[in-house]
Amino acid sequence: MNEWLRLALAISVAGVAVTLAAALAAWWMGETRRLARVFRRALDGRPDAALTAAGAGRGVALSLASRRIVTAWDRGGWRIVYPLDEWIGAELDLDGAVAARAVRGEPTRRLDRASGAEGEVRLRLVFDDPGHPDFELVLWPSQARRGGFGRPRDAIAEANRWIARVEALARRAGAAAPATIARPEPAHRPIPPPDADVDIFDEDEDAFAD
Repeated sequence: MNEWLRLALAISVAGVAVTLAAALAAWWMGETRRLARVFRRALDGRPDAALTAAGAGRGVALSLASRRIVTAWDRGGWRIVYPLDEWIGAELDLDGAVAARAVRGEPTRRLDRASGAEGEVRLRLVFDDPGHPDFELVLWPSQARRGGFGRPRDAIAEANRWIARVEALARRAGAAAPATIARPEPAHRPIPPPDADVDIFDEDEDAFAD
């Protein structure tokens, strides 16, 4: 009887352990956390700004210290790293119409409404690269429970902040350029991050998981 009791307890403990392991793996492999790890690896540190399209497996992040901007898709399975100076524009599309636009060297079209999108909020980033000239993020509709936006207004506001960053970089373009930083990977070629899912845990990734 005791042997049967010990066996039942062992099976119960094993079941709990398997359940916990599966839950931990799902948490670790979550879309937002995977993208956050890719961003830190590509930028050699925590980004100054990051944006993900929850549920679509796409995101973008930039670092002023490393002078880089990285776009990632396929839940971080692929990425392109650009010098920050090659990010030349951003465009906010609301329900199929351009609502705001900023491109270096051109007049800025400022957002004149903070709401009104019923179907889609899309942010398009433009790069000075003929091979990969743009990158799009659909910010609404969004999956709030997976870290996305709860309202179209929130998605519009965040997209507008990225347009403002283009303007800020354009204003700083006349300042003395920082020393060039060699990139650890070929330019303008999509590459998968090595061992993307076996990184050592970094508690800072929670900053991009909320």
